[in-house]
Amino acid sequence: MADAARRVWVGVGARPGVGADEVLALVTRCLPAGARPALLATVTARASEPGIVAAGVRLGVPVRAYGAPELARVAVPHPSVAVGAAVGTASVAEAAALLAAGAGAVLLVPKRVSGRVTCAVAG
Repeated sequence: MADAARRVWVGVGARPGVGADEVLALVTRCLPAGARPALLATVTARASEPGIVAAGVRLGVPVRAYGAPELARVAVPHPSVAVGAAVGTASVAEAAALLAAGAGAVLLVPKRVSGRVTCAVAG
C-alpha cells in the first residue's frame, strides 16, 4: 500500500542541464526499501532545472528550494569544496534533505553521486 510507505525527504544536487531520467535513476537507487519521497529539496540555483522539476513531477512530489546561505549553515558529513565554489554552499543534497526533514532529522542515506546528480535521503 502506498499510504503505508514511510515518508522520507530527498536532497538533490545537480549540474546544469541534467535530465530527469538521470535524476530519477539516482533518487530511485537511494530510496530506502518501503520509503516514498515527500519532496525533492535542492539549492535555489538549481530549483528551476528542467531535469529536477520533471523528476518531481514524475514522482508526484514538489521541489523545495533553499538558499545557499541557509544550506551552508547545516552541518553535514560530506562537504565539498568544489560544490561550495560552484553554488555557494559546501553541501546541497545532504543539507537540503536535512533541512526539509526538519528538526531532529538524520541522514538515512548519505550523499551519493552518479554522473551529474547528487542525492541524499533524510528522515
